[in-house]
Amino acid sequence: MASEAEGVVDVASHSTMSAIGAYFCDRHPELVDDVLADADAIEGDGLRRWASTEGVAVQDAFETLVTGLAIRFYTALAGESFGADGLPAASAGGAGGD
Repeated sequence: MASEAEGVVDVASHSTMSAIGAYFCDRHPELVDDVLADADAIEGDGLRRWASTEGVAVQDAFETLVTGLAIRFYTALAGESFGADGLPAASAGGAGGD
């Protein structure tokens, strides 16, 4: 059984993932599809192999993977899907509703 402290960490982690995803979708909608594709490739290949193939540092691959996971988490919570242009299909205003 999870302790109360573990529950707080879990909620904080979810909030952080959602915030990262929302920020990225709002600020860089044109890159969402690319990041999701890269994250999928990293999951399939593994961090080190993907980083080596792409010529990037493992840390950069990890950050791409986490960003992709955050985008998926945020869009699942928000119920949004993205079109080919990287913009939310459900609303033209983006995650922040600017």
